[in-house]
Amino acid sequence: MRLLLVRHGQSEWNATHRLQGQADIALSAIGRDQADALRSTIDEIGPCRAISSDLKRVRDTATRIGAPDAVPSMRLREIDVGDWTGRTTSDIIAEDENAYLAWRAGTGTPPGGEPWSDFADRVCAVIKQEAEAPCANLLVVCHGGVIRGILQRFLNLQPASIIPVAPASLTAIRLANDAGKPNRLELFNYRPISLDFEAPD
Repeated sequence: MRLLLVRHGQSEWNATHRLQGQADIALSAIGRDQADALRSTIDEIGPCRAISSDLKRVRDTATRIGAPDAVPSMRLREIDVGDWTGRTTSDIIAEDENAYLAWRAGTGTPPGGEPWSDFADRVCAVIKQEAEAPCANLLVVCHGGVIRGILQRFLNLQPASIIPVAPASLTAIRLANDAGKPNRLELFNYRPISLDFEAPD
């Protein structure tokens, strides 16, 4: 099975570098264009089925890339950032840079937030369940943190070693069919229009 992992397009809060977590923020105009640009790539691959987070920035992205019937799940929501919800990354860093860096590395938790290990457990439980049913290309429309959690658990890539996932980008992982063989990263942060090395969290 191949996992096709798509982060939602730029949201209104991404545009101002505000952490969203599970706040239900809409796509920006740029985010809608980004998602539209990815549709032909997804159409060419031809997913056999699709799942998504239930938050509107993801649901809108799923529709725009050609998967309006993606099955939504609360378990695919972004990590809960607690008291940091709605705050800019620059403000958080100015207040406590070490706390921010620990959170990005998956070793720290914002006040009132969700521990990384709990988050990765809930996300990857969905993927493992989906992997039990045959599917050549499973489309997962979700959030940047969700993709980093999957990369950690399925490829042993630690969050501190992964740059932010670009809005409306495609990452692909080939899950091994045989026990003992490794899962493999096939694609990371692909966008058909432009590269993005400065993607927001």
